[in-house]
Amino acid sequence: MIDILDLDVQLARFHENGYLLLPGFLPASLIERLVPEVDRWVDRGLRQLSIDACADPGSAPPPLVELEMDSHGELASYEPLLELLEEEPLLGRTFVFHHLHSDRRLPGGGGKPWHHDYEQHPQKDRDHPMIHALHYVGGLRPGMGALAVLPGSHRQVAEKDAWSDLGTAQQPGEVVIDDLPPGSTVLLHSALFHTRRAASGPVADGSRRYMIDASYCRTGVLWPPVKPYWRAVLAVGRARGLGAGRRPDLFDERHFREYSATGWGTAA
Repeated sequence: MIDILDLDVQLARFHENGYLLLPGFLPASLIERLVPEVDRWVDRGLRQLSIDACADPGSAPPPLVELEMDSHGELASYEPLLELLEEEPLLGRTFVFHHLHSDRRLPGGGGKPWHHDYEQHPQKDRDHPMIHALHYVGGLRPGMGALAVLPGSHRQVAEKDAWSDLGTAQQPGEVVIDDLPPGSTVLLHSALFHTRRAASGPVADGSRRYMIDASYCRTGVLWPPVKPYWRAVLAVGRARGLGAGRRPDLFDERHFREYSATGWGTAA
């Protein structure tokens, strides 16, 4: 687990930097149960069906949503994470679950250009924070496909793809995150520009890059959903009692506006 003193320092600098590193944040028992669920999501084509539904809202959604998988639901409502999100530099006392993407990338996988993930149409301000929790279930190792972030870029109001012409190129002042133990989490202000670098090649032990991306938003505005079947996702969270009744807003659809396609979907 992360050292508490180090966490306090990171929280104090969050407004400036826009990210937190939480090495070994998830317990081993949860990691062990998440891996086969991610494998199921990818190998049965459910991830691709989710992507297709976002690319073409008229297509059928996947027959299963991530929150219906036991451990994914547990991760979305993981109490130590929710308690951390309550910290004032992050979301504060009242926030809502936005979405969850689950992925497994093979050794040697490609990169993703510089972008941010703040949901606002059009992009006009940063008055209400949105946080992405990037859970690296199996950890990260050099060569597997680094995450690079640009501290402070969350304060810039720009479209998600404003930097896409940069590809994945190195930028002055960037921080490269490529060595984390299993169960590590990186919290980003969703407006922070970041990129996934292409893997340099298979790592020595052939490990795959497991990443589950969950996001949450401070209440007070109507947030645009990212999936056309967003109501079904939130309904699963409520039906399963995720959050143990302590957080009545966590899966409440009244915090969202109607869905409109953006082209970003779940291709995280």
